[in-house]
Amino acid sequence: MLNQITDDLIRDLDGLPFGPPVTYVYNPLVYARAPWDVYCERYGVGPREVLLVGLNPGPFGMAQVGVPFGEVSMVRDWLRIEAPVGKPPLEHPKRPVLGFACRRSEVSGARLWGWARERFGTPAHFFRRFIVTNYCPLVFIEATGANRTPDKLPAAEREPLAAACDRALRRTIDHFQPRFVVGVGKFAEQRIRAVLAPVPAGVVVGSVPHPSPANPLANAGWAAQMDRALAGLGVA
Repeated sequence: MLNQITDDLIRDLDGLPFGPPVTYVYNPLVYARAPWDVYCERYGVGPREVLLVGLNPGPFGMAQVGVPFGEVSMVRDWLRIEAPVGKPPLEHPKRPVLGFACRRSEVSGARLWGWARERFGTPAHFFRRFIVTNYCPLVFIEATGANRTPDKLPAAEREPLAAACDRALRRTIDHFQPRFVVGVGKFAEQRIRAVLAPVPAGVVVGSVPHPSPANPLANAGWAAQMDRALAGLGVA
């Protein structure tokens, strides 16, 4: 099921135009498909109680290793995933894809998966209840090497992108049948609500603080904030 959702999303995104300030677009579902497939096969069998939905890959996370919030050491050493990673067709010289050889740490991924490890101990315990995915699989890079998130794209680019990503998210929710669908950040929550509108009875939609260092609140005890946000939604 997840393989088919992935194949269809790749097809729907192929050829979508993006203009300046975006100059490079990476799709790790294509060049890092091998570790993504391992993640799906090992941890992606539904149902799940809680679906955590991130926005899009970070340049040193999923962009490198194909796993959502994929800080390299957490993916390799805790999730026990390591598989070949290729290259995007066009690569920014300041943002090379090095796969599992990347030495830069993705702070968001270190925080999210570090929280999971601290609270649950093992991936098996975490994935009994939770699954983590991204709303959009694409990485948008400006000429300077800066990362641009999908919510900052102009409407003419954002709308066809959202149509493709909304379809994939709807199918992912149907696959996992979660009781809680939780955006990691407010934009992801907005897309979840749009996709589910009206939210079905018995399903709780909300958000948790994004762990990115670009979020000032996340730099002061994000793990405790994550606990409080989940508890506020009713996740024990």
